[in-house]
Amino acid sequence: MLLSLKAATVRFGGRAVLDAVDLDVAEHETVCVLGPSGSGKSTLLRAVAGLQSLDEGQVVLGGRTVDSVPPHKRGVGLMFQDHQLFPQRDVGGNVAFGLRMHGASRSEQEGRVRELLDLVGLPGAARRAVAALSGGEQQRVALARALAPRPRLLMLDEPLGQLDRSLRERLVVELRELFTELGTTVLAVTHDQGEAFALADRVVVMRDGRIAQSGTPLDVWRQPADEFVARFLGFDNVVGATVAGEAADTPWGKVPVPEGSPQGPGTLLVRPAGVRLVDAAEGLRCTVAARTFRGTHVAVHLQPEDDAPRLEAACALRDAPETRETVGVAFDVADIVVLGGTSVA
Repeated sequence: MLLSLKAATVRFGGRAVLDAVDLDVAEHETVCVLGPSGSGKSTLLRAVAGLQSLDEGQVVLGGRTVDSVPPHKRGVGLMFQDHQLFPQRDVGGNVAFGLRMHGASRSEQEGRVRELLDLVGLPGAARRAVAALSGGEQQRVALARALAPRPRLLMLDEPLGQLDRSLRERLVVELRELFTELGTTVLAVTHDQGEAFALADRVVVMRDGRIAQSGTPLDVWRQPADEFVARFLGFDNVVGATVAGEAADTPWGKVPVPEGSPQGPGTLLVRPAGVRLVDAAEGLRCTVAARTFRGTHVAVHLQPEDDAPRLEAACALRDAPETRETVGVAFDVADIVVLGGTSVA
């Protein structure tokens, strides 16, 4: 492993904001740490960088414990949300900063700057003023500067947080391709699950200073560990349930569950794609409370007639019923997951 955190703990005022966290990052792997504000994800990044001391535990980089090693000697690259470019230096001066600190010659600096600006899509921009750059261009310069000294680990703190949605979606694809091309090892933190799932080989979801779940984006999406993870990922169709065989008793009535699901009391997730609209005379009778256009589909918000919790269904635009219309609901077992733990809702 290139990076290992072993029981890493940080306390502020007696409260553990990082609580005995164990985390490994392999060489050439991109890991995104995901979580709400206050979950400990930025503290984790700062601890790895050496900007925050651990109260307990260890940070191991390349097989060496680095708890007493200052940040500038850890061989890591850092890129923050606000870019932190030097306004008095041009683009080339910003990219070359780390190289100068490492004693690279002028010719080495110039060659590396050209190489990196080409890589990040800013060829010939070395003499441009930082103030003349767009937000996306500044983000690219900050990335080039972080990559310039060839860090063994690149760390990103909300790297795309200040960019508009269309630019963010485009750049996250470019970053994924760039890291693959360079073989860079990346540890990133973000609160944006779409960004994390598009960028990462592995997603780590944090809650209250601990790791709630770790896995590939597909695994986490298919099988959230518990209700917290499911709701954080944006799933709202989550209720308490009692599973018996291949069905569950829920506030929505009998709902089918996958074969082999844990039995007894638990928590049920129904993805919106698993809420199927049928004739009002069939299934669970619901009233369409609202519709939200989501680009690729319409989210239809349904209120069951017996005051059970609302349901969200994903419908094609041409099939979406109108507000206040009465419909029936059936459930598709392929989009139903029995989660760990009992419902907290």
